[in-house]
Amino acid sequence: MAGLGAGLSMPLRAFGQLSLSSYVSRMTEDQRRFLGEAGRRYSGTTLRLITEDTPPSRAYRDIALREFPALTGIGVSWELLPLDRIIANIVQDSSSKSGRYDLYYLDHSWLASMADHVYSPARLLMHPDIAYPGFDFPDFIDTLVENVASLDGRLLGIPFDIPILIMVYRKDVLEELGLKPPSTLPEYLHVARAVQESMAPRVFGTVGQWKAGHYALVCDMSAWLWGHGGSFFRNNSIPGFLDVEAAEALHYMLELGTCMPPGATAWDWDGQARCFAQGNAAIAIVWSEHFPMFDDPAVSSIVGLAEPAPCPREIALRPPSQTSFGEKPGISHQGGSCLAISRYGRNLIPAWVFLQWLTSKDVSVRASLLGGGASLVRNCCYLDQRIEEQKRVVPGTTRHYDVTLDAIRNRLGSGPNLRNWHTLAERSFAVELGRLVTGQQDVMQTLRAMQTAASAHVSKFGGSV
Repeated sequence: MAGLGAGLSMPLRAFGQLSLSSYVSRMTEDQRRFLGEAGRRYSGTTLRLITEDTPPSRAYRDIALREFPALTGIGVSWELLPLDRIIANIVQDSSSKSGRYDLYYLDHSWLASMADHVYSPARLLMHPDIAYPGFDFPDFIDTLVENVASLDGRLLGIPFDIPILIMVYRKDVLEELGLKPPSTLPEYLHVARAVQESMAPRVFGTVGQWKAGHYALVCDMSAWLWGHGGSFFRNNSIPGFLDVEAAEALHYMLELGTCMPPGATAWDWDGQARCFAQGNAAIAIVWSEHFPMFDDPAVSSIVGLAEPAPCPREIALRPPSQTSFGEKPGISHQGGSCLAISRYGRNLIPAWVFLQWLTSKDVSVRASLLGGGASLVRNCCYLDQRIEEQKRVVPGTTRHYDVTLDAIRNRLGSGPNLRNWHTLAERSFAVELGRLVTGQQDVMQTLRAMQTAASAHVSKFGGSV
């Protein structure tokens, strides 16, 4: 306990209201022995990895830097960067084969681009002599193994985090106006309009992540596209933007825009969440990892007033068999990632030991309690007593976890596994959608431009591997 307290790098407020003992490791003696033996073989090694600078990553990093070198003698160098800089660094490292990183953070949308540059953990899982005791790979949620860590059935990494879209609403606002939490897309629009007419500009109907040219805007649009029965791609690699469902989705999205604060076109996912936390909107579709912000008095003016709920039911849902490149329509867009071992690193076995420990049941629970709730990728962790104790209005709350797990298991939407998807999404789709939401072009101009860009991209780069 003294060692843990001395090593904390974040203020105690970040730990919510649980006792400090809830964050102490519950490793077994077998696990400690395994790490000690690995350390005797690889002590002095330094592992290098890079992840997005998010609450879950910061929590994992804090635990790893504090504990893993002490357990093994193996050093850890962990870079935290914005998402766009991560892919640039990873592409540079993999194309040059320099081996700067032992472990890559891979957003699920990068899997097709990076599949040839990582070492499949499926081969390592077959070796019992380097198996972390109690690692229990089957405990990882099947949907995440399939959609976050695999490509065409080939395991590329270990699931690491799972931001996913859920609905939030202000219970005080809805009660004041006699409104029920919306459960369908028409009801969602009705509630947004009703609040807008009665309470704006004090409280706006809703708020989006509409930053022009930012991937957040593509994620926002995807919920409505999938929710109206559309998809990015149809069968046979044909883009789906000229389908009637896509036009209906964008018109619906623009209707929601009339119920948003004027600043919405400048906000990415963080800006959207902060707007809601400041009490400026009544309902929103947000990333699950942001929900604890709403119960934190240091940043929120609506503590205890926000409630999590499933996203509204889809009007229609296109089956994956009618899409291409592994796209899986579902209104709860997932932004999950995995950690993968670089083919060019020089520390294969130490990296595997570290990866198993980092994504183990014990570390996953503790990182989730510290990091905002986007790191639970295992089934058993949702049942952990420490998680149950935090399902109340406190900083670091886990009271949105039941809705999150339902979204993962039953509502998850996953984008195409397309080579250089990030380039298409950010440099084309996000730009065209930005022109739409800022009034520079209409729905059909936007959809035609996206259709043309998607067709050209597939012709140039092909699909998944």
